[in-house]
Amino acid sequence: MIGLEQKIEAILFWKGEPVSRKKLADVLKAGQVEVNEAIENLKNSLMERGIVLQEKDNEVCLGTHAELSDLIENLQKEELNKDLSKASLETLSIILYKNGASRAEIDYIRGVNSSFTLRALSVRGLVEKTTDQNDNRRYVYKPSFETLSFMGVKSVEELPNYNEVNNNIQNAAENLKAMALDEETKNGTNI
Repeated sequence: MIGLEQKIEAILFWKGEPVSRKKLADVLKAGQVEVNEAIENLKNSLMERGIVLQEKDNEVCLGTHAELSDLIENLQKEELNKDLSKASLETLSIILYKNGASRAEIDYIRGVNSSFTLRALSVRGLVEKTTDQNDNRRYVYKPSFETLSFMGVKSVEELPNYNEVNNNIQNAAENLKAMALDEETKNGTNI
């Protein structure tokens, strides 16, 4: 039987970023004491594994064991020397031409989960994760200064065809949203 500990592990793995203890309690419809106990149990069960539970302030996330840092560093160096994948280029383009986008917006535009792609871009220093000014519960990914410098621009507005591409991205996102709402309406009336 899947318990609270396994559910927390699955959420942290899927999310790929820190999650507050309160958010876990809300999502799992469990009491804070139960969630805290499950987090401690998870932390203890991961002690002898390659993955550990990391904590900062009131947030938790999965990370790699400190003794494996050399291995991960070598893999990371190898990854940084590779060309960007198509998914990375798509994601970076969205971030550049929207001048910042949340993971949900990126996922919606691309039609797939972009968590690992965003992590890879962050590791390479191409994007930065900042708290959304309009909603401090979510993050916005923005191009890093290094990315803009590498591209030879002072701001995203200097990118080739910035206004045109930005408008196309906005229109595509709005069209996708309208189609999804349309589909929901059709499905709702057929039931």
